[in-house]
Amino acid sequence: MKICLVATFPPSGRQLNEYAYHIARELQRNPDIELTILADELEDYDFATDENGNSMKHNQLKELPGFNLIHCWRFGRMSTPIRLLNTIRKLKPDVVWFNLVFSSFATPENPFAAFLGLSVPALTRAAGFFTHVTLHHILEHVDFSAAGVRQDKVFRMGANLATRALLKAHSVSVLLPAYRTTLITKYVAQNVLLGTHGTFASNPSPPDFSKRGNPDLCILAIGHWGTYKRLETLMTAFPRILERSPNARLIVAGANHHTKAGYWESIRDAMPAGLPIEFRGYVPEEAIPELFQKASVLVMPYDSATGSSGPAHQACQYGVPVVCADIKDFREMATSEGMAIRFYQKYDAADLAEQVSTILESQVMLQQMAVHNYSAGLDMTLSSVVKNYLRWFELNKCKNTISNDGDSASLKKLWLRIFQAKQISPGWNLQSALLGGAGGRTVGRKDEEIAEIHVTFDSVAGPSDG
Repeated sequence: MKICLVATFPPSGRQLNEYAYHIARELQRNPDIELTILADELEDYDFATDENGNSMKHNQLKELPGFNLIHCWRFGRMSTPIRLLNTIRKLKPDVVWFNLVFSSFATPENPFAAFLGLSVPALTRAAGFFTHVTLHHILEHVDFSAAGVRQDKVFRMGANLATRALLKAHSVSVLLPAYRTTLITKYVAQNVLLGTHGTFASNPSPPDFSKRGNPDLCILAIGHWGTYKRLETLMTAFPRILERSPNARLIVAGANHHTKAGYWESIRDAMPAGLPIEFRGYVPEEAIPELFQKASVLVMPYDSATGSSGPAHQACQYGVPVVCADIKDFREMATSEGMAIRFYQKYDAADLAEQVSTILESQVMLQQMAVHNYSAGLDMTLSSVVKNYLRWFELNKCKNTISNDGDSASLKKLWLRIFQAKQISPGWNLQSALLGGAGGRTVGRKDEEIAEIHVTFDSVAGPSDG
């Protein structure tokens, strides 16, 4: 199967580049997949800096080895649709997979370029290619005021149009149940799948408690800072944490959001001298494991959320307790994915300090939450997540064969190939899915005789492989 993955990709400093890297790494492990990454062109990143606050210059960035990479679109440019479509037509892939947030192609300050970029999945489908979108957030669930977006009503009108454009893809997967419900009820969408964010290790190692609290109790905060991910509440809370846990140390890692250059540097410069706070700036992928392995607690000091949290899933991968703001999306994430998280009242520094201190003061709680999150991570490794995507792509390939071929013998061979090797749970009923069960719906004869398949990943794949 030939797949084109349209995404930001390391060493790009833009949103979701790390997630795309892990998806691509899993796809590369499958010998039946021929992967080409259609990535953003590298540029100077004022918002993404090293630990000294130095900007990342494009001529200093090193491409990751081992990937077939084509830099064929540029952030904020109106030419993105034409350049992407021309590249896709040359490659002729079986699947074009988009890994997106609404600001993947441009910021709200450049709405036309942003909208044109988000229209590419619909244009790709119109050009005759099977198109899937992994959409990491939907704007109905975003607090625009917390994210610093002005002209709320105008922006929501544009977001509505952009969402409808994205839903013109063959299928769209979201990562929280509430997002799927919103798209189905508000937009009457019938092609929305419920996926899982996943952790980034195929075979994660259990937490090594000898690396934690030795000698410092490390509190980690990591993200793209400056919009809804903000550090003010945490900076106010940290001295209170130190009063109860004098050997605590805070590490703030991650780049600024691409609209907020200089944000974390301004927070660092405003802090009193002598506090045990370390600002790391952008952290390369190879340095992430050590960062999480030594962390006693992950803190997510957010004002709002834009989807399922990558850092929270990394905490599960490495078995790290989590403290985060009490936000509806995070409550749903914790419940649906079985995470051990303590919540604090948003903007309340005293409550944040209390929740973190309660964990740090209890060795039992530290270990129980760590083991709980590690166990949750085992059930949602990215390898199992990617397998579920590939099964869905195969199902659609077979559906198209049914529509265009009709040869029952060849169809039977195709179905057997997909469902062999225990890839589908024994309790899942193919006939039921084809004829309307398990989330499917029937259509009338010939068109009446062909069932349109609309099932969630869970229906297709059964229990996780993790």
